Amino acid sequence: MQAVVHFYHRTIAQSQYLSGLAPLLLRLYLAPVLLQAGWNKYQHFDNTVAWFANADWGLGLPMPTLMAALAIGAEIIGALLLLLGLLTRLATLPLMVTMLVAIFAVHWPNGWLAIADSSSWLANQQVIDSAQQLSAARGLLQEHGHYDWLTKNGQFVILNNGIEFAATYFVMLFSLFFSGGGRYTSLDHFIGRLQAGKAQA
Repeated sequence: MQAVVHFYHRTIAQSQYLSGLAPLLLRLYLAPVLLQAGWNKYQHFDNTVAWFANADWGLGLPMPTLMAALAIGAEIIGALLLLLGLLTRLATLPLMVTMLVAIFAVHWPNGWLAIADSSSWLANQQVIDSAQQLSAARGLLQEHGHYDWLTKNGQFVILNNGIEFAATYFVMLFSLFFSGGGRYTSLDHFIGRLQAGKAQA
């Protein structure tokens, strides 16, 4: 038994040389998602500002132009920093704030699910009701459209726009805040080693 415990601890210790892979994968997953989100806002800046400003169909935030610019900067610059593993912990902070705003100001009323699935145990009444709407839409398309062609690349779904994706990204960013960019896989790691070497010299 002692040999098994020793083997386990030795294996765990040696695996730490690869511990940078986990934050690297998180960074590589998040970077394109955030970059695309920021770029879309930038490409349609006037519409983004209007959405940030309007309280009826948007976020109703004060100083919408500034808020839009900050959101775009956080997503684009933050994505690039995550990609490089540079200032990783610092980069996660405005991105986590952005995700929290998305969760509570945009997606919260729609529940958890991003895509409506009435069979899910996470389905709220809105999602359950959407099953009838989706069925009616499919019936219309089957009767009046080229349904096989329309569904050739995937089935029709209803976008529920719940907090699922934003919450997932927040958790990933939260993890990166504590782990940093990753051992051997980030510029942060090598800059830290360089600074440590200079301090010892």
